[in-house]
Amino acid sequence: MSNKLEQLKQMTDVVADTGDIEAMKRFQPLDATTNPSLLLKAAALPGYDRLLDQARDWAQSRGGSNEEMLADSCDRFAVDVGKGILAIIRGRISTEVDARLSFRTRATIERARKLIGMYEEAGVGRDRVLIKVAATWEGIRAAEQLEKEDINCNLTLLFGFGQAMACADAGVFLISPFVGRIMDWYKAREGLVPKSFAEDPGVQSVTRIYNYYKHHGYDTVVMGASFRNTDQIEGLAGCDRLTISPDLMEALAGDEGDLPRQLSPEGAETADEKTSLTEPAFRYDLNADAMATEKLAEGIRNFVADQVRLEQLIASR
Repeated sequence: MSNKLEQLKQMTDVVADTGDIEAMKRFQPLDATTNPSLLLKAAALPGYDRLLDQARDWAQSRGGSNEEMLADSCDRFAVDVGKGILAIIRGRISTEVDARLSFRTRATIERARKLIGMYEEAGVGRDRVLIKVAATWEGIRAAEQLEKEDINCNLTLLFGFGQAMACADAGVFLISPFVGRIMDWYKAREGLVPKSFAEDPGVQSVTRIYNYYKHHGYDTVVMGASFRNTDQIEGLAGCDRLTISPDLMEALAGDEGDLPRQLSPEGAETADEKTSLTEPAFRYDLNADAMATEKLAEGIRNFVADQVRLEQLIASR
């Protein structure tokens, strides 16, 4: 019998949740995803000094204010890391828009167009890139427009069911509902320690979204993210895609046990009616969900903090 990672690949597209190119070579995922936190970690790895210096020099050659050059240097570093990853994987790279734009629709659209333009100038077609945007109301509206321009989007920091409904209604290419961070919240607030993945609120959340999408015929891809352990991954076996860190891929690769399928389009059942949320309804739904509200805000703050740290790292060189 093959190991659990290989079994998972037979029913789910495995995506690498890292900027570590060596990890990509080892585990051969279909896609890869990055964010400011992962890029900051990648910047500390051997071999990335050249890319950091290259990004700084390119930004300086373009000129502009210090703020503009820092933004340019981070975008260039993200694109260069992405291009390196695309030389290894068969699928797509997800590159994130600056989280400080999470509540600015027009600015998000413009930054996404810029990133796609940079990839295309580097010889990478837009069909190999997903633009990551926070699943705020403004981010979803930006993604809706970008999809019309054949710029596919990955809506991230998704914790609430209302966010998922709005993304599907907007026709976004892919969503990244978080698993581990949901569990973190319930563990901290309520002391919840699930005995199995069936009791894990993060697994339950993604399962509900998956079943809603498949039952109602939405094309949006569901990619579970932010895993804390392999049990959570096994609980979502069969999901469209799962983005997994190298250490958890290592754990799955070392397990020779059987991996039963948990999710399938044919078995998707839901009591949730197909719904199109207005902006007031979206905001009310999000506000009513304390976990989703707090984790979305926290996620944006943390991505911004790591974006600033990355800017400082490049500026100090």
